[in-house]
Amino acid sequence: MTTVALLSRSVDMDFLRPLLLAADPTLDIATWPDPRCLDAEVAVCWQTPSGLYARMPNLKLVHSIAAGVDNVVAEQELRGLPVCRVVDPLLADGMLQFVLWGVLYFHRKIDQALASQRIQQWKRPQQTPAAACRVGLMGLGELGGHIARHLPALGYTVSGWSRTPREIPAVTVFSGEAGLAPFLAQTDVLVCLLPLTAHTRGILNARTFAALPRGSALIHCGRGEHLVENDLLAALDSGQLRGAVVDVFEQEPLPPEHPLWRAPGLVVTPHMATMAAFDVVAAQIARNVAQLRAAAPLFNQVDTARGY
Repeated sequence: MTTVALLSRSVDMDFLRPLLLAADPTLDIATWPDPRCLDAEVAVCWQTPSGLYARMPNLKLVHSIAAGVDNVVAEQELRGLPVCRVVDPLLADGMLQFVLWGVLYFHRKIDQALASQRIQQWKRPQQTPAAACRVGLMGLGELGGHIARHLPALGYTVSGWSRTPREIPAVTVFSGEAGLAPFLAQTDVLVCLLPLTAHTRGILNARTFAALPRGSALIHCGRGEHLVENDLLAALDSGQLRGAVVDVFEQEPLPPEHPLWRAPGLVVTPHMATMAAFDVVAAQIARNVAQLRAAAPLFNQVDTARGY
């Protein structure tokens, strides 16, 4: 029997218990803060309490319940433990839908129409073709690459920026530190889909916003720690950014008193851009538990040095 600990400092993870038992009835499941968690061989996590793995001597596998792993490895002693993530093919479609909504929100000037509605003013925003809206994707991995392959078919002018050079049909790709400034200079709607690494932490900052054309917009679906929140507030206040859609935050839930709730032109969404179906999450965790028992290669294991 394998003991699985459901660990989170912000979410009641017990919702996974029946799904995991349906996938593997032999599992012994404990939910934090049950002390039995400390004896578990597998940690199933979202925003793991700080330093917890160091207190788990039998731990053999850390498994995120999402595509990202940054919040399950932060402030932890991994001591070489394998870390796995969830890969759901529908994640990419969900992110595509959310980003397309955000692009349409700014391209079709829905933000301006809503501003007119608030003051009971009938004012028709001037419309422009999709080709005149230059969408820049920061991050061309599984999610960003999927979006990059679909937006050009809708007429948008699409470019991308990634750590290493890539080739995507109908997309102008920039790479590396040298490619960032020219990428930003020709972007009207900036979409952040980067993984969180030491190099990308705080990348959405005053310098990045200043490199965009004045009046550009931001759609942020990466990680909360990418964003320097005070720099975003300043860019919105000054008009350097016309608006932003922000789905991820350094502190979640976003506190009621946080100034981002009231920032001009900012749409706050509650980390809803895309998510794996919970039965898929449970099935992939159970499959990796079986691999662990058999000493077989794990599925969707993360390179912890790179962070993805």
